[in-house]
Amino acid sequence: MHHGIELRFAGAGHRIDLFGLTGGKTVTIYGQHEVVKDLVAARLATGRPLVFEVESVTPEGIDTAQPRILYRKDGEAHELHCDVIAGCDGFHGICRPSIPEDRLTLFERIYPFAWLGILAKAPPAADELIYAHHERGFALFTMRSQSVSRLYLQVTPDEDLNLWPDERIWEELHARSDDGTGWRANEGPILQKSVTGMRSFVCEPMRFGRLFLAGDSAHIVPPTGAKGMNLAIADIRVLARALTAFFRDGSETLLDAYSATCLRRIWKAQHFSWMMTSMLHRWEDASPFDRRRQLAELEYVAASRAASTALAENYVGLPFEE
Repeated sequence: MHHGIELRFAGAGHRIDLFGLTGGKTVTIYGQHEVVKDLVAARLATGRPLVFEVESVTPEGIDTAQPRILYRKDGEAHELHCDVIAGCDGFHGICRPSIPEDRLTLFERIYPFAWLGILAKAPPAADELIYAHHERGFALFTMRSQSVSRLYLQVTPDEDLNLWPDERIWEELHARSDDGTGWRANEGPILQKSVTGMRSFVCEPMRFGRLFLAGDSAHIVPPTGAKGMNLAIADIRVLARALTAFFRDGSETLLDAYSATCLRRIWKAQHFSWMMTSMLHRWEDASPFDRRRQLAELEYVAASRAASTALAENYVGLPFEE
């Protein structure tokens, strides 16, 4: 659990701790791998089937009242008859492409940088998530557990991991977090390295017939604002309420409102994630004006309680507007 988040602007001495600006809420790290384990355990506890490692998954009849899912398991063909299909299969899944192209509007922005992320067997050096802005690029210090740290560096989208031995990664992490106080991340064996590209993406609408898109299949945010899984869970909360009404009394009112209800929150989170990404990363094509404007924005967020509170509200999570 983290007690807040902190922005550090290396070389400038500015800090902002957002704990206390959100009504006493804390920022808690609930890793996706832990969410998946808990969801699997909850499903198994019901005694209902849960099928992994299937092939040739194909939704059919999604524009009818009786959609189907075809798939193969251990070489055998199976057919699942549905009332509703929830497309929670990620950005590269098969649900969104099953919708006719002329029925969707896609919005996308590709960012000119990526994150080099590592898992290190080292205890986090702070209770807070630390966002670092530096002339050499962005860095983020967070945690996976009390003994494992999750750390990131801004790099190019086509970065070659072979050019990043462990020593260079630690050197760059220390350089980008140096705010003159002597704080340093704890070092340890690096367990995993990867490069993740950054994009913003929204698909409208999030429904076609009896197929409802949720999570990354409908929208992607750059990870700077930490909103990806939060938005997916928010989608499912809205869909669960709509499905409850549908199966309880046959009402489709909430199902009809699903896409519009989710998209209101999604676009707000898209703005916040874009803002955090734009404010904290180094842009190679930035003019001297752009650079000065960016630094002014950072200093304003650090100095203004109103700006800090707005950032904290978005980071912790906006209230539901259903």
